[in-house]
Amino acid sequence: MKICQLAQIIDARFVCGEEKKEKEISSAFACDLMSDVLAYVNESNGALLSGLANPQVVRTAAMMDMSCVVLVRNKMPDKKTIELAKQNGIVLLQCQHNMYTACGLLFGAGLMGDRG
Repeated sequence: MKICQLAQIIDARFVCGEEKKEKEISSAFACDLMSDVLAYVNESNGALLSGLANPQVVRTAAMMDMSCVVLVRNKMPDKKTIELAKQNGIVLLQCQHNMYTACGLLFGAGLMGDRG
């Protein structure tokens, strides 16, 4: 699934990285505990859905070679987080859905979860 398709499905807006909207992602993982992301994500090139709008979510996504971070519950990152996403080439999206709904919409559209 392309990042632009993911954004359309969950009605997300691009915070940064829109130039990478055609990039393919292979899976998604949803979590607010970054230690769980580090422990359980096995696939790179995925999307991370989280309610954390801080630099740690971007650092974690970068460490796991994830392409996209989706901030749920209409969370807005600060300038430092946005700048870090830009520096690491990570697309940052924001959507109004809660995590459960966003995951359900993406799963229903065929995006599989990380097989971790």
